Amino acid sequence: MAAMTIGALAKAGGVGVETVRYYQRRGLIETPPRDGRGIDGGIRRYDAEALRRLRFIRAAQGAGFTLEEIAELLALDAGEDRAAARALAERRIAALDEKIAELSAARDALARLARSCARGEGGGCPIIAAFEG
Repeated sequence: MAAMTIGALAKAGGVGVETVRYYQRRGLIETPPRDGRGIDGGIRRYDAEALRRLRFIRAAQGAGFTLEEIAELLALDAGEDRAAARALAERRIAALDEKIAELSAARDALARLARSCARGEGGGCPIIAAFEG
């Protein structure tokens, strides 16, 4: 794969240029040196490793990992740190389970309010009243 500009890297990774820059500021993707050509000192060229890392970050986010956790994963040696990666995944699973429980409780509460609203009993709308109180 030929070297890419930041725009090409962002497009290939399915993100915006500002997202790539944000990941660079967070230390998740290296910022390559400028190529030294041109009036502005040249442009940065990104390689296949930068694209692989960008795709890794996006996939890990899709699995629910935070950027801090992704930084930890990136720091692990793929062959030697399986226990650490597994522990990180187990912590993320626990956090997701907690969030699912919170969302389920919120859904149940909203469903109760919707049923109450559908009954059309006197007074104001119970959904609006619940959020005003």
